[in-house]
Amino acid sequence: MARKRSFTSQLYRAARISNDISSLSSPTRAGRRAKNIALGRGLGRAGVWRRLWK
Repeated sequence: MARKRSFTSQLYRAARISNDISSLSSPTRAGRRAKNIALGRGLGRAGVWRRLWK
């Protein structure tokens, strides 16, 4: 069962999605955004962020 998000978390997620949508207006920004999202998720799955702030 998924945890319920706080209101602040929902607003932050909405802001990130909004930024993703607005970056689709430019092909170069869309490509750069996709690369950054993929890189960040890959680092997150590898545990880099946990080790960084431990």
